[in-house]
Amino acid sequence: METHRDLSCFSSRRRIAAAGISVLLIAALVAAAQADNPLDSGAVLNHLTQIVAWYRDSTTKIRSVGLPTDVIYQSNAQELSAQAVRLAFQSARAEAALIGTENKNSRGKASQTSGGTAGQSSGGASAEGAQPQNIAQVQANVTQRIAQNESQIDQLDKQMESARSSKKKDDLMAQRETLQGQVQLDKAILDAVQKMSAFNETTSENSTEGLAGTINQLARGIPEVFGGTAAEKPSAKQLKPEAAPAKSSGLIGQAAAAYGYMQTLRQIDQLANETGRVRETADELRKPIRAMMAATIQRGRDWGNPGASNGANGASAGESAGNGAHTPSTREEFDALTAKFKTLSGVMLPLNEEIVILDQSRANLLEWRSSIATESKSVVRALLLHVVTIAVALALLLVFSEVWRRFTFRYVHDVRRRRQFLILRRFVIGFLMSVIIILGFVSEFGSLATFAGFATAGIAVALQAVLLSVAAYFFLIGRFGVRVGDRISVSGVTGDVIDIGLVRLYLMELAGNGVDLHPTGRVAVFSNSVLFQPTTPLYKQIPGTEFAWHEVAIPLAPGGNYKLVQDKVMAAVSSIFAKYRTTIEKQYGNIERRIDIQLKAPSPEAKLRLLDSGMELEVRYPVEIRTASEIDDQVTMSVLEAIQANEELRAGISGSPRIRTAVKT
Repeated sequence: METHRDLSCFSSRRRIAAAGISVLLIAALVAAAQADNPLDSGAVLNHLTQIVAWYRDSTTKIRSVGLPTDVIYQSNAQELSAQAVRLAFQSARAEAALIGTENKNSRGKASQTSGGTAGQSSGGASAEGAQPQNIAQVQANVTQRIAQNESQIDQLDKQMESARSSKKKDDLMAQRETLQGQVQLDKAILDAVQKMSAFNETTSENSTEGLAGTINQLARGIPEVFGGTAAEKPSAKQLKPEAAPAKSSGLIGQAAAAYGYMQTLRQIDQLANETGRVRETADELRKPIRAMMAATIQRGRDWGNPGASNGANGASAGESAGNGAHTPSTREEFDALTAKFKTLSGVMLPLNEEIVILDQSRANLLEWRSSIATESKSVVRALLLHVVTIAVALALLLVFSEVWRRFTFRYVHDVRRRRQFLILRRFVIGFLMSVIIILGFVSEFGSLATFAGFATAGIAVALQAVLLSVAAYFFLIGRFGVRVGDRISVSGVTGDVIDIGLVRLYLMELAGNGVDLHPTGRVAVFSNSVLFQPTTPLYKQIPGTEFAWHEVAIPLAPGGNYKLVQDKVMAAVSSIFAKYRTTIEKQYGNIERRIDIQLKAPSPEAKLRLLDSGMELEVRYPVEIRTASEIDDQVTMSVLEAIQANEELRAGISGSPRIRTAVKT
């Protein structure tokens, strides 16, 4: 009984080991299929992704610079890229079909190998260890084994019910537990086999239909390549030549053209490098196909020359081959080998053509780059020459400005005229520099004129007062204008000019009793535009003169000796005037040289005037503006001394003498 139990346990262990080995071999089916198949669907998709991205860059990335040859090179680049894409998809579809065929063959070989190994491990001791041909056969065997074990368990249950001795019941119970364990293990094996079968079906779908579907989706993303109508071809607007910016005469236009050339060269370099990477990917994808074709050709040669591979049996094989007697299996193998070679060539030929097209595309890009590089050199040279020309023109202008300044300081000694010449120099040099810069940098003068017109109108409205002041400045510094040191009266303020700005006029304010004026310590500031205001008159001395007219007014008594009073007062005033007569006559000479009007030389004048209050003697005399107070004091003392010295003169005067200005200063 013990021996029977040991044999039963040993048989159970063999069954468990055989089932476990079968499951492990089934689990290795996919790995074995992948190891036997050197083709990789991921590499195919990677190649298609790269070439689609390269195609889009070839048709949209490079910007034409406007050369006549750009149309030719760009058209060639687009046509070659479209051809390369079509060849890549043609090869990918053929390789997808080849991958599906190779996967099926690899899984069949792996199933046969796993079935043979499982059969050898079971040793043929039982029906459960029969050699399965595929996963479905293994699944059927396991299911059958489960049914047999469950049937034996039912029989043991019946035997246990009819058994009388406890020892026999124990033996039957032990057999039942063993069978129950085998059933549980077989169910687990069956579950694993079913999952593996589902996995194999999914793998098969992904490797064939899934790859082909992905290829079709990628193809639908570029309808202009696989479309049949002319509207779906590469965009025609990209083949139109653009206006050549290099012909622009302005520095900005030339700089933009040079930058466009450099940018296009960089884009072509990037696309050429990308073309090289796509070619390397296609070459890597071609290597396993080439190896498989070489192996297929070698296998056909071995079958066609069996004497070289069979050694001692070569004679008989050669005789059979010479007689033309082929067994059916040999013809089937040759037919399969021929079909495989055709499939491989269907993958290989488009790849070879694609690589040739990629080489042509890269050569086209390099030729395009060479033509643009040649033209860009001339554009850069023209740009540099333009920059040098502008720099030389500005340098000559600065030299001219410096010469003007030195000549002004050397030959113009009058401070006022020197200031005018320097201001004029500033405006002339600034205007010429603006003209040089505008002519050098801008080429579209029509747009510039329109812009300048609107800008000038806006500036004129916004800066109306400032522009009016600037215009008045040139009137103020003109031939008969105002200069520093002149005494003027403007808007009720009398003062000496201390500075004349481009928009403002500065006066040192003077105040007094009308005859004796003194600085108040304040500076009056007026806008130059006050010159054009009709309600605010501006008074100034005659150019080149520094004198004003004062007068001595003496009321006369009725019946007095008017002639005596006139002679004595006139003599007193003339005695004082004689001290500065030379200075006044010199200023008078300056007036005659400046204007073409004949004037009487300034000298004291006496007049009798009839007033409502009676007779008045008025003696007018010129005075130097800077010394007017001292002269008036001297005149006053001289007149008083004359009056005090003559009794008859005192009798002819009815009041005190008064000194006043003849005109408002």
